Amino acid sequence: MDFYSIDELQKALQNKLYMADRGLVTALYLALKLKRPLFLEGEPGVGKTEIAKVLADVLGTKLIRLQCYEGLDLNQAVYEWNYTRQMLHIRLLEARGEHARDTELFSREFLLQRPLLEAIEETERGTPVLLIDEIDRSDEEFEAFLLEILSDFQITIPEIGTIKAESKPVVILTSNRTREVHDALKRRCIYFWIDYPRFEKEYEIIRAKVPDAPQRLAQEVTRFIEELRQADLYKIPGVAETIDWTAALVALDQNILSLQIVRDTLGVVLKYQDDIAKIDLETARQILSRVKASM
Repeated sequence: MDFYSIDELQKALQNKLYMADRGLVTALYLALKLKRPLFLEGEPGVGKTEIAKVLADVLGTKLIRLQCYEGLDLNQAVYEWNYTRQMLHIRLLEARGEHARDTELFSREFLLQRPLLEAIEETERGTPVLLIDEIDRSDEEFEAFLLEILSDFQITIPEIGTIKAESKPVVILTSNRTREVHDALKRRCIYFWIDYPRFEKEYEIIRAKVPDAPQRLAQEVTRFIEELRQADLYKIPGVAETIDWTAALVALDQNILSLQIVRDTLGVVLKYQDDIAKIDLETARQILSRVKASM
C-alpha cells in the first residue's frame, strides 16, 4: 500500500487508533518514500514499538521483530543450523549404511531463519516491516554488523552463498537511550525523538484506547500522570501506563479519581517500590488537589 501524502498516512494510523503527531508521521512518510530505516528514540512507553505493529497492520504486511539484548549474536539474529535435525539425518543415513555429505547437511532444509534473514527472504513475497527493538541494549559489535545489513540488505552464508533482498523491507529501529548508538548507524536512518505527549494528545489517545472511560475520569488520569512525570521518579510512567491505569479504573467502575483509589491502584502506574514510596499519602493528596483545581 502506497501513501500519497502525510495526511493520508496520519489518517490511516488514526484509523488503527495510533494518534501520532505531525512530526512523527512526516518522519515515517519520508522513511517509506526514501526507503530508509526509521530510527526512533524516546523514553519507554511512548509508543516506539507500537508504531511498527500498527504500520504492519496498515500496510497489510508481516511484522518481523528482533528484540535486542546484551550478548545478542548472529545465531539469534541472522541464522543458525538445526543441529538436532542434522544429527537425526546422519543417524538415519548410518542405519542405511550411507554417509552424509556436507552439501546435504548444510542446505536450506537444515537452516533456521532468524529475524534478519527472515526479513530479507520475506521480500520475495511482499515487503515486511522489520522491527529492531531496543538496539541500545545490544553490544557495539552487533551494532557494527547491522551497518552492513542496512546498507546492502544481503547476508552471506558460507555453505549456501549470498542471499539478497528482492526489495528493501521497511525497517524501524527503537532505542530507550540506555547508551548512545553509534553515529554511523544513525546516519543511515531517518531520525525522530518521541517525547511524552501533551495533555490534549494523551487525552485523545486515552479516549481512543479506552472508549468506555468517562470523560472526567480520562481527563483527571491524564492530568495526574502529567503531574507524576514532574516528580523525581526512577521510572517515569509512559503512555502505556496511562492507558493501563485508565482501563483498571474503568474495570473498578470509577467515574473520577479519589485519594483512596489513587493509593489502591498506584502499582498499575509505578513499577518500583521506591517510586511508590515517594508518592506517599500527602504527596498524592497534593497532586490530586492540583488535578481537581485544573479541571
